[in-house]
Amino acid sequence: MSCPPNASHSPVFFLLGFSRASVPHSLLFLLFLMIYLTTLLGNITLVLLISRDSRLHSPMYYLLRGLSLIDLGLSTVTLPQLLVHLATDYPAMPAARCLTQFFFFYAFGVTDTLVIAVMALDRYVAICDPLHYSLVMSRQVCARLLALCWTVSVVHTMLHVGLVLPLRWAETAGGNVNLPHFFCDHRPLLRSSCSDTHSNELAIFLEGGLLMLGPCALIVLSYARIGATILRLPSASGGRRAVSTCGSHLTMVGFLYGTITWVYFQPPSQNSQDQDMVAAIMYTAMTPLANPFVYSLRNKEVKSALRRLRVLGRVDS
Repeated sequence: MSCPPNASHSPVFFLLGFSRASVPHSLLFLLFLMIYLTTLLGNITLVLLISRDSRLHSPMYYLLRGLSLIDLGLSTVTLPQLLVHLATDYPAMPAARCLTQFFFFYAFGVTDTLVIAVMALDRYVAICDPLHYSLVMSRQVCARLLALCWTVSVVHTMLHVGLVLPLRWAETAGGNVNLPHFFCDHRPLLRSSCSDTHSNELAIFLEGGLLMLGPCALIVLSYARIGATILRLPSASGGRRAVSTCGSHLTMVGFLYGTITWVYFQPPSQNSQDQDMVAAIMYTAMTPLANPFVYSLRNKEVKSALRRLRVLGRVDS
């Protein structure tokens, strides 16, 4: 595809993801407002619980607190802007703000997937080598692993932002570019561009694929060893306890990695824009919403910490 003379590197994007929705925008606004507020409440509560309760100062909860902070960032990058667009019915976004959203969404999203892989490593050490757990997964080691996740994520994001910057988009008669999505995501930006995007697609499949393969391999190998260890446990209660600590994590692994693979690692001809929208809602809105509840409702220590916090609140009042 060749670009017409009016193509621009910095157009105004019209985010038209919900323009064809049969549901009134007022109802969509209320729905996403509830999702966002619940996400804030759940993740902030989990962060405060882990920070205040000394019984939750283990490596697993240190990583979980980091994941909750990332989820807060991931939802805040996309949902407030979506709420503004639904409330005003004017979904315009200048190119600079669009690429800024793209950068932070990518950075938070990739860090999310990497931290979930580190949590699988944490469960492996806790179950397969419990005697050395506190030494191998110390607070300092966890902090370095989180810093490494952020470093890899930012470098990965800068690569893809750098490949998007030279692209051009053909403006409509109104002087804007229609983007069939509800935020500035990678695939919609590439689809809407009139420039040659083969290098971008290649980077997604090769560099992005390798980045996904590493965490996926770590998760698979960790849980393969965990499964072998559980089968060798002499007591059934020990096996059930070990499985219960991994169930919440495995739930979110399948949810997050499944939707990301659906959107980014299928050939463009194999998935539609509507399917991309549904999957994007799942990992931008539903995953940050579900994380604190999946990890807390299935975790006795977190529920006990929440009860202690409630009792302390009654005593203080």
